[in-house]
Amino acid sequence: MRLSSALRLLPALLAFACPASAQRIDRQALVSRHNVVLHAADPWAPLTVGNGEFAFTADITGLQTFPDFFRDSIPLSTLSQWGWHSFPNPSGFRLDQTFNAYDTAGRAVPYPANARTPAGEWLRQNPHRLGLARIGFQLEKNGKAAAVSDLQDVEQRLDLWSGVLESRFRIGGDRFRVLTLVHPARDILAVRIERGGGSARPFSIRIEFPYGSGVHTGEPAGWNSPGRHLTRIAASSRTDVLLERTLDADRYFARLRWSGNGRLLRSGDHALSLSFSGNRADFIAAFSPEILTGSLPSVAETEKAVRAHWASFWQSGGAIDLSHSSDPRARELERRIVLSQYLTAIQCSGSMPPQETGLTFNSWYGKFHLEMHWWHAAHFALWGRPELLEKSLPWYSRIAPLARETAARQGFRGLRWPKMVGPDGRESPSPIGPLLVWQQPHLIHMLELLYRVRKDGRLLREWMDFVTETAGFMASFARLDSGRDRYVLGPPLIPAQELHPPRTTFNPTFELEYWRWGLATAQQWRVRLGLERSKEWDAVLQKLSPLPVVDGLYVNAESDPVTFRDAGKRRDHPSLLGALGLLPGGMADRETMRRTLLRVRESWQWDQTWGWDYPLAAMTAARVGEPSLALDLLLMDTPKNRYLPNGHNYQRPGLTIYLPGNGGLLAAAAMMAAGWDGAPPRHAPGFPADGKWIVRWEGLHKLP
Repeated sequence: MRLSSALRLLPALLAFACPASAQRIDRQALVSRHNVVLHAADPWAPLTVGNGEFAFTADITGLQTFPDFFRDSIPLSTLSQWGWHSFPNPSGFRLDQTFNAYDTAGRAVPYPANARTPAGEWLRQNPHRLGLARIGFQLEKNGKAAAVSDLQDVEQRLDLWSGVLESRFRIGGDRFRVLTLVHPARDILAVRIERGGGSARPFSIRIEFPYGSGVHTGEPAGWNSPGRHLTRIAASSRTDVLLERTLDADRYFARLRWSGNGRLLRSGDHALSLSFSGNRADFIAAFSPEILTGSLPSVAETEKAVRAHWASFWQSGGAIDLSHSSDPRARELERRIVLSQYLTAIQCSGSMPPQETGLTFNSWYGKFHLEMHWWHAAHFALWGRPELLEKSLPWYSRIAPLARETAARQGFRGLRWPKMVGPDGRESPSPIGPLLVWQQPHLIHMLELLYRVRKDGRLLREWMDFVTETAGFMASFARLDSGRDRYVLGPPLIPAQELHPPRTTFNPTFELEYWRWGLATAQQWRVRLGLERSKEWDAVLQKLSPLPVVDGLYVNAESDPVTFRDAGKRRDHPSLLGALGLLPGGMADRETMRRTLLRVRESWQWDQTWGWDYPLAAMTAARVGEPSLALDLLLMDTPKNRYLPNGHNYQRPGLTIYLPGNGGLLAAAAMMAAGWDGAPPRHAPGFPADGKWIVRWEGLHKLP
């Protein structure tokens, strides 16, 4: 190549090799090309606006006008982090009524595994997350309630850069334009409605309030129990009303404020009708567990705050631009990345760990699964938005007394973090959940990610006690097999791949590596603070059982040597891959894991996996030097790896969205672009260097 030709190519080469160079990514263009635009009602594409603490999911009208259209797909709900309800408990059901004993090296250890009892069923269902309200148009056509098919000239746009949902539609001679907003810092829905067409008739909004629902997965609202709750007008004026909601022992408040051309009527025990004359209307709906006093922001003020918030969000943290790639999958991957950032910001960045369906609808009664917290939220640190991960961590300190009590009851030290819990931190009975252990190191891992971004000694000092007690449980849970002079994990336990029997399972591959990494990282925290290493932790580290290998391949667990001889063992999560993928693999051999990955790829029952399994496998492929396979796995065409028009990761009927898939995708994408400790010294080491993938990135952080 001539020198002049090389000089002409130099800017492009520098942009490729130096992602943080002066040629910055046009973030508004990147984000805006993935705005969600609909021209017809789609049961798989309701759109949500929210702020991490509160969210409102709307249909094609910008409100919740046609809930039945979404009944079997993605229910329309209004949810918050604080909004929970419990049915009465006149029988006084207690967790100890669900205990079963499991032999643990000769000790009978109690676990709340007896879920199929009246006590177990009540404790699983309660508390359940509560739908706060349903807010929709009262539309008519020819004197009857309109159907969604009656809408014409539909155009709905979720503008990601501004956070504004704009909906346009026509019904009869009326043309509507609706702006739907959620305040970035308050549990407030703000709506502006503009009508054209010359009609002089009033138009109306219906606001309804439900009872709680004990449905495992679905809409978090009971609409058939009007006598079991109370909606009381606590205060009112010409354009403002305060409502007190009482459901058994639970209470919350809703406050509505509207423009002067509106009139509020009570249309039922738990329903209101807000009727507007003229062609423009504004209204605010605010929700709180405490009485709502003082002023509320206007719709205009809310819109200004929303636009400023989302512009700041997209301009902060990381970005990945794949628009110059020629691989035909690049645009879809970029779409998934952008929409997953939006969805996890509004669904997974609150003051508590999120449920697997976030603030959209209920799964597992609205409770959250702590083994999924990493998959929901760890990516915030990798994407340079550590504050969004930090918001949920103080919740661990609030439930620490219960976690400490659980460990002590079972004869262990430190903190044993639960699996399926609500805001109170009480374990939910289950034959699986209480026996899982892989959530134990998650807090250490998330804190380590934060420290790598923050480099702040205050973080070490603030959280060292929790790291110590988490590691203390892990060290005491590991049992010394004196006959073989090694530490083993279990039995009893259930690994991340939940198909293994707890009474006989021991030494699962991923959990062994995670125990090593968690204890080693906890020791590193002690060293950073000038403390002596824990001798107990070092004893476990020095004699922890090796990762189990059969026929040159890692297997699910030492107790399951037939992983690749029995097809029934190759379903659910291929979690054995996480030992060198999500984790850096201090005990894992790279070539053994590469062979294992290739066997998993060709023989696993991928139709029986979960959304986060694809990024899990992609991270492993990247670490073992198979970047092309990493892309194939991340974008594998299977029902469980389908991403809907609104960006949600579909799983199955009922569980129609699954946010751990979105969060896992972001973690894998950040790792593949920014690299990991010990990654090859080239740009975007997790992407193929085949000329088809041109990866521009900025603001990302390496995975350990």
